[in-house]
Amino acid sequence: MKIEIPGYKELDLKYLVLDYNGTIARDGIIPESIRKRITEASKQFQIYVVTADTHGNAARECRLLPVEVKTFPSAGAAQEKEKIVEALGAQHCICIGNGRNDMAMCRIAGLSVAVMDAEGMYAKLAGEADVCVRSMEEALEFAVSPTRVIATLRG
Repeated sequence: MKIEIPGYKELDLKYLVLDYNGTIARDGIIPESIRKRITEASKQFQIYVVTADTHGNAARECRLLPVEVKTFPSAGAAQEKEKIVEALGAQHCICIGNGRNDMAMCRIAGLSVAVMDAEGMYAKLAGEADVCVRSMEEALEFAVSPTRVIATLRG
């Protein structure tokens, strides 16, 4: 998805990088409404789910979704997420997250979205993200809507 944001920047987005817990899953479970939005988003983006897998079920929850799951130990989660985004080409990534360990990937992403949903959002993440939204659903709707991106970020 290519987006020219007047007075801000041009985006050439190819990858959607999603944190798992608190961002697309509540208490380790992906709601059906999020599954549908992820499937729709896969028509525009290659999707990666990045997680320390707190509940141990991310691969099982994602197995029928058009995503690639990347798991790693929780001790270095922030650095692992950042490495994944760098390897993809940060400028081509939309990163969506809610936690402290999402700050580094959101800082370098072409476009970053912070989610404040049932599991909360790390307050300082708001300062690193381009956009803050109220729910998982809104985050995924925003990510696939160039007109919303432009309306929110134009100069």
